[in-house]
Amino acid sequence: MDGTYSQNDLSHVVDTDKAHVWHHLVQHKAFETKDPNIIIEGKGMRVWNQAGKEHLDAVSGGVWTVNVGYGRERIAKAVYDQLMRLNYFAGASGSVPGALFAEKLIEKMPGMTRVYYTNSGSEANEKAFKMIRQIAHKRYGGKKHKILYRDRDYHGTTIGCLSAGGQDERNAQYGPFTPGFVRVPHCLEYRKHEQDGAPVENYGVWAAEQIEKVILAEGPDTVGGLCLEPVTAGGGVIAPPDGYWQKVQEICRKYDVLLHIDEVVCGVGRTGTWFGYQHYGIEPDFVTMAKGVASGYAAIACMVTTERVFEMFKDDATDPMNYFRDISTFGGCTAGPAAAIENMAIIEEEDLLGNTTAMGDYMLDQLSALADRHKVIGDVRGKGLFLGAELVTDRQSKEVVPETQVQAVVADCMAQGVIIGATNRSVPGRNNTLCFSPALIATKDDIDEIVSAVDGALGRIFA
Repeated sequence: MDGTYSQNDLSHVVDTDKAHVWHHLVQHKAFETKDPNIIIEGKGMRVWNQAGKEHLDAVSGGVWTVNVGYGRERIAKAVYDQLMRLNYFAGASGSVPGALFAEKLIEKMPGMTRVYYTNSGSEANEKAFKMIRQIAHKRYGGKKHKILYRDRDYHGTTIGCLSAGGQDERNAQYGPFTPGFVRVPHCLEYRKHEQDGAPVENYGVWAAEQIEKVILAEGPDTVGGLCLEPVTAGGGVIAPPDGYWQKVQEICRKYDVLLHIDEVVCGVGRTGTWFGYQHYGIEPDFVTMAKGVASGYAAIACMVTTERVFEMFKDDATDPMNYFRDISTFGGCTAGPAAAIENMAIIEEEDLLGNTTAMGDYMLDQLSALADRHKVIGDVRGKGLFLGAELVTDRQSKEVVPETQVQAVVADCMAQGVIIGATNRSVPGRNNTLCFSPALIATKDDIDEIVSAVDGALGRIFA
């Protein structure tokens, strides 16, 4: 926990990793001449690698996951106790932690009533897609099967989820994709100049109306669902413009389109509310979540829906096809909900939602002040402790900086002992946003250290 290890010689671990582990999101050619980074321990906001180097983690495990920080003994103990009692039984039966966490989760989600357990965010989204498709067949003769998704949004790694993926570089070379998924325009106000007809005022309403145009073009009787992130994550940390979500809700109700909110990143506190959609007063039909549900202490994801949707799958018990004929093997693991119960308790007891709001406002202010010193920062945006800074060569034209320079800033911060992120293999020519998602326990000192590292990196890379 402090950079000293019980096993001092980790050379065998490094060699074995290089020989056998296929890392995520990494080009491995570099490991022919250098070692991969192996994270050995974590405590609070900090992690240590195989060289004993300490890093302040400003991305919560690399992908917005470790919301309550590292080294939470009470979560580990709860998982141990549950595994010794019952580690697993298939989800066709229930479990004690599964029932108790579902109860606690639904308490945080007025209007939602049912929790379907899965093992990943991709799989949770797949379940919602399948439910929308099954409803189309049950009620509309299969016609109302199309699912709309938004440019720049990301919903997972499976072929089905990539079919609903608005990040062309992430999708490249993995097609052909599943038919019936249709893209709608993004709502990034900073880049509205790239959208034909975008107004100077009331952009949020206009951006939502572009969804309605797609529905009308496709035929309202063919569109069954709309899947959106409340705050777009890997596509540039895009907080929705004013008026956007209210208009989206109105459009979905007007055309009987089921609204699916992907909270895999934003869920369980990241934006300062339990769920990102709760900032905007909307009522979804499906909510999916994963990363922050147990802060990475156990694998768990959930697809949550309403009683109205649930009832559609049991309205005719004599029909042997009239239920959700699906299973998630590891949705039956008990470690996930056991960890999630303690994770939620920590957030409540330590008022981490309040801290996320306060520290998010503070970090947004500090990043904005950084923009006053560095003209390369074109836009600072986000919600809670989920923030981004878009880098441009010129604030008037908003021309993006070369991706190599963005990655150089990330590397410079890493060398300083601060781990930040950047949009990566998402939108062609638009991988230019620095990403920040420190744990919900972050303090002003932590944020000052993060911003200071970025300050120094920008000064060196763009001198």
